[in-house]
Amino acid sequence: MGCRVATLGALSLDGGRYGIAAPAVEFDSCLPSYLRITDINDDGTLNQTDRKSVNDPSATKFMLQEGDIVFARTGNSTGRNYYYDPRDGEFAFAGFLIKFSLDGSKVNPRFVKYYTQSRMYWDWVASFNAGSTRGNINAKTYAQMPILLPERSTQDAIVAICDALSDKIRVNNRINGYLLELLKASAKNLYAEYERNEELELPVGWRWIEVDEISEMVCRGITPKYNPNSDETVLGQTCVRNNLVLLENGRLHSPKKVTEKWLQKYDLLINSTGVGSLGRTAQIWFEPSKLVVDSHVTIVRCKDEKHALYLGFWAFEHEKYIESLHTGSTGQTELPRDHVKVIRLVLPSDEALEGFNKMSEPSVRLIAANQEESKRLAALRDALLPKLMLGEIDVSKVDLTQLNSHLAKCFMFTMASLSICQ
Repeated sequence: MGCRVATLGALSLDGGRYGIAAPAVEFDSCLPSYLRITDINDDGTLNQTDRKSVNDPSATKFMLQEGDIVFARTGNSTGRNYYYDPRDGEFAFAGFLIKFSLDGSKVNPRFVKYYTQSRMYWDWVASFNAGSTRGNINAKTYAQMPILLPERSTQDAIVAICDALSDKIRVNNRINGYLLELLKASAKNLYAEYERNEELELPVGWRWIEVDEISEMVCRGITPKYNPNSDETVLGQTCVRNNLVLLENGRLHSPKKVTEKWLQKYDLLINSTGVGSLGRTAQIWFEPSKLVVDSHVTIVRCKDEKHALYLGFWAFEHEKYIESLHTGSTGQTELPRDHVKVIRLVLPSDEALEGFNKMSEPSVRLIAANQEESKRLAALRDALLPKLMLGEIDVSKVDLTQLNSHLAKCFMFTMASLSICQ
């Protein structure tokens, strides 16, 4: 496979453009949506749980177009990037992002999308780090970024393979989003009438409670300390805001002390600190695993599993209320554990909860299965990518109309060589 090295600037129609310097405002469908660093996940996907708008007359000059890719230029998010997908909606990009408009006559723009999620790219970003802090990368430096560029036909084949995997992950995430909204609405049907009017007499077996009454644990996660000899992984605050993204270098210094904080099925995770926008405030963990959260996240674990799903979906619907319990300034807030314990809510009867749980279980199982499949697909895509780019897997004779068959062969090859199907 013939390859050459090209710079990002040489493959773009511009030399990199900084976004609009304007404050975010509450989302308004009549205003342009605003894309900020915090709206971009580390894996290049978009987090729309805290969507904002921008109210500035010049915002229309900063709207993303197909073929555009934006990069975070500063702080611990440096290197994070997002390739614009029109299916995500229309966005004006913010000032801490740098946009490059890729030239489709010089490169398959989506090839650059996948290249900027590869280990080669992140190694380049890491070369600008100083100690534990990611270094800043400006537009001029991004323009000089080297990209290993195979022939166009190979680019197209790599994009087709990676798109097939990414699109399935996207479908899974969309299905899960719909299911979560339906379950949240089902839970709301149980309690809404009584919350609107607390003077209403509750049905037999129903009662008002505080969270502490049904929980056996309300605690913060742990403070991760890097230990290369530990096999345990830490989830960060981003697990609540960015769809359960793992922290980098998140290995534990004292693993024996955190066993009780390994996430269990239906644990409720609450974002307990915030700098600016909190994003996703509450999240349910659907499957048990040897993972813990860091100290920016509070774990609420019910004494009886029958209460767990109801509490979780109640929290989804009451994120603004939970945020209001934070203390501190607008820029830096904290949710004390004692504030979580005294959260007050309506608890349905055991009979009503049994009906809700029975109705919810098929959807919850599908959500967990979709999450697990998406993790496997992402692992497969990330394992295939360097082999595809370096020509270790020959795609020159790939019949893209028979892509599923080829993917199956690639899957078997990669699983055998990398042993990632644990």
